[in-house]
Parts: sequence; structure tokens; C-alpha cells
Amino acid sequence: MPAEIQPGVLVLDVNETVTDMSPLAGRLEDIGLPGRLLPTWFAGVLRDGMAVTLAGGTVTFAALARDGLRTLLAQEHAAGPDVEAAVEHVLNAFPELPVHPDVSDGVRILHAAGHRLVTLTNGSADTTRAVLDRARLTECFEAHLDVEAAGGWKPAPVAYAHALRATGVPAEQAMLVAVHPWDIDGAARAGLATAWLRRTPAPYPSALRPADREAAGLVDLARQLGPAAPPE
Repeated sequence: MPAEIQPGVLVLDVNETVTDMSPLAGRLEDIGLPGRLLPTWFAGVLRDGMAVTLAGGTVTFAALARDGLRTLLAQEHAAGPDVEAAVEHVLNAFPELPVHPDVSDGVRILHAAGHRLVTLTNGSADTTRAVLDRARLTECFEAHLDVEAAGGWKPAPVAYAHALRATGVPAEQAMLVAVHPWDIDGAARAGLATAWLRRTPAPYPSALRPADREAAGLVDLARQLGPAAPPE
């Protein structure tokens, strides 16, 4: 993305991009699972959601998250007398997750600079709203979107098209902001500009379409973008 081109709308991914999911490891330990299984569980939820989308079906994040936890409990022989209570103990933590340290300042700087902000998650828009309410960032966002209304999980094109319809901008005037390279790749193929947040030392996969911008966090991205372009 040439530096002189400014996106009309920033579309922020939520899980791991905005929210810090590390506290969920403690919830896993509470129910008898190793905390190290958090990435495995989350990756499995994403895999199955994408697979269902590819097969032409629909499914919610919560349904797959519950199934994944039941499977892990059985595999680890950690299933106690009340499996469902254990599953809900983990899922109930999602609305209480903190945002990453850079998010509050970054979102406020971007908002003050005139950038339009929305969220788009494979999870729940209600959960996103609860997290950002707790972080006192609600007023900075126009809308919280999820893929249930889109009819397909990211990185399917229908997910990004849903965000474009909701914001009323063409693809070339929107920028997807995410930590997940697969999300960046999907948005790029759908015609959006992209910004990759480097929250870990892992390199960006060479097989995927590169991001238009790379940033250490939202504060860094806000510095790169500067003030929003005035509406035409």
C-alpha cells in the first residue's frame, strides 16, 4: 500500500489482535487441562470453522469451542462429573479478556486522528462489545461485526464483503488489521489493504500474500497512518 494512500475504514480482527487470550490458559488449568493446550484448542476451533465454511455450511465459534474443549477433556482424561460446567467455565472468560497493552492508546489515537474503526471477528460481536466496553473503548468504534451475519468465516471472501457492506466503502478503501497471516492473506485476496501486527517473533509466511504495512502494535500503526484523509 503506497504511503500516500489512506484507508477510509480500519477493520480490526479481535481474537489475539485486540484481545489478549493468555488468561484462558489459567481457565484450562482450572478444569484439569494443561495451559499449553490453549494454542492447540484455538487453532482447532479456527480450523473447523474454516472447514465448515469451505463445505458450504455455517457454525458458531461457541459451538466449535465447546466441542474442542470436550475433545481435549476426553483426550487428557480430565473430564470430571460435570463436563459442561467445565466447558462453560472456560467460555465465560471470553467477555472478560483484557486487551493487549497497546490497544487502548492505539485505538484512541486512531479515533482522534479521524479514522473510522470497526471490528470483524470469527467469534461473537456481543463478546467483542463486552470486552471493549470494559476497556472503555466503545465510543471509538462504529460497529462490531461477526461472521455469523456474513454466512462464512474469515478468510472466506463473504466475511470481508460483509464488513464492506456494513461500512459502505469499496474494498480498496478498507484496511484489515490483524495478527494472523491467514487473515491478512484472505483480506488481500478480497481487495482490501492490510496491516499485520507483529505480536510474536514468528516470521510472516512466505507462501501468503504479504501485508501492505507491518507494525509492532496499534500505536505504531497509528504513527504510520497519521491523520485520516478528509472525506471526499
